Amino acid sequence: MLKWPTLQDLASASLEEVNQLWAGLGYYSRGRWLQEGARKVVEELGGHVPRTAETLQRLLPGVGRYTAGAIASIAFGQVTGVVDGNVTRVLCRVRGIGADPSSTFVSQQLWSLAQQLVDPARPGDFNQAAMELGATVCTPQHPLCSQCPVQSLCRAHQKVAWEQLVASQSLPGSPDVEECALNTGQCQLCAPPTQPWDQTLGVTNFPRKASRRPPREECSATCVLEQPKALGGARILLVQRPKSGLLAGLWEFPSVPADPSGEHQRKALLQELQSWAGPLPATRLQHFGQVVHTFSHIKLTYQVYGLALEGQVPVTVTPPGARWLTREEFHTAAVSTAMKKVFRVYEGQQPGTCKSRKRSQVSTPSSRKKPSPGQQVLDSFFRPHFPTDAPKLKNVAQ
Repeated sequence: MLKWPTLQDLASASLEEVNQLWAGLGYYSRGRWLQEGARKVVEELGGHVPRTAETLQRLLPGVGRYTAGAIASIAFGQVTGVVDGNVTRVLCRVRGIGADPSSTFVSQQLWSLAQQLVDPARPGDFNQAAMELGATVCTPQHPLCSQCPVQSLCRAHQKVAWEQLVASQSLPGSPDVEECALNTGQCQLCAPPTQPWDQTLGVTNFPRKASRRPPREECSATCVLEQPKALGGARILLVQRPKSGLLAGLWEFPSVPADPSGEHQRKALLQELQSWAGPLPATRLQHFGQVVHTFSHIKLTYQVYGLALEGQVPVTVTPPGARWLTREEFHTAAVSTAMKKVFRVYEGQQPGTCKSRKRSQVSTPSSRKKPSPGQQVLDSFFRPHFPTDAPKLKNVAQ
């Protein structure tokens, strides 16, 4: 917002500038879609952002159902529901939906519930409150049920209370919460028989954890090619990735796909380097270690090489898609976090640096932040709506 305060400013920016500012944030396609959307609004829609969820999703690149609903309800007051991960968790617990929320049928039901529940007078506030309820109170692992403004309506909470009563009084077990067609085995909202209730999980039995495919594993050999004594200061070679696909348009060290066994990767990497920088001394290509970086769907292992050119080699004309940068320029360029990890391994092997430097590891989720004081408005939002919303929630079609 500081760099491009208006749509016109963002539309006039280059993709290179957007990538440079977005570098390190992950999900790089979002920055590209944001800029392409701004251009479409300015160049094709007369500077007017579509005002409904339907037109937002249809006209703007990269805008999906959730984003369209959020923009339309919050910015333009359209009465339309939204479903993100937080809302999914809230609705599954309130309604006691035990089936996989990522399935097509359950997803459709959740969107239908969200549309029925959204407050027609304050749709944007309601949607934001529902998302914040899931983010700050109805959390994945440690929900604050005692502070929840919809606890009395929550079927997951009722299920926990019943199961505790059953355990303490040796009563027969309760049927599943949704119990749409339990005896016929046709209910698509109930948990499958293969996943029984876990007493130790409480309300976190809901929503049922979706089965996720592990990220596919790939291997790449990459090389930091440096001219340490280049005229004007040391420089390293970066090349630009294709305009589509993973890390589209970002800059990286020359790389080649590599076999996990390592066969022929030195030769292939040297050929790649020479295609950008001309003849190079093969004997100076050194292997320094590896970096593992996990993207959303790929676990990529980088075999890190380095090659330093001797002498005051002038920075010659490079082909399109390549550039020689100083180390300072590298740190502000449009490069991914993975490439910065690679460079740290390379730096750790250079004379005058601490070789005991801790090497880059796979990113781990940061600890959840405590709710900020500004997020405590949830109670004040829900409280005046209890008289009207309570029966509405209870009577929603299962």
